[in-house]
Amino acid sequence: MTSKIVHTEHAPAAIGPYSQGIVANGFLFTAGQIALDPATGQVVQGNVGVQTERVMTNLAAVIATVGATWKDVVKTTVFLQDMGDFPVVNEIYGRTLGDARPARSTVQVSALPRGVLVEIEAVVAIP
Repeated sequence: MTSKIVHTEHAPAAIGPYSQGIVANGFLFTAGQIALDPATGQVVQGNVGVQTERVMTNLAAVIATVGATWKDVVKTTVFLQDMGDFPVVNEIYGRTLGDARPARSTVQVSALPRGVLVEIEAVVAIP
């Protein structure tokens, strides 16, 4: 199997020993995206809604590196620090995806990197 690292300046640079995404066997596997501003590398200030908007923008930028859109996403995983935030995250997620409906798992975790409230990763079928 061959794999290829993807990178875009429109999403935050990796803050550890990983890649924004890896292409393998016709799929893009993204790293989890958190609410980092790609220009500053800092967490965006605000509530879970503000953070989710940034996460979705970052994720869309990584997805676009392979010419894909939300319609090509086959699976996402949403990590929440507080499951009580699910309605807000779900509304923004649904609005952003439009009529795309990938499979999704949502889990509550005890903590996320840099103290953020939400992280989302995706698996994308490359068109």
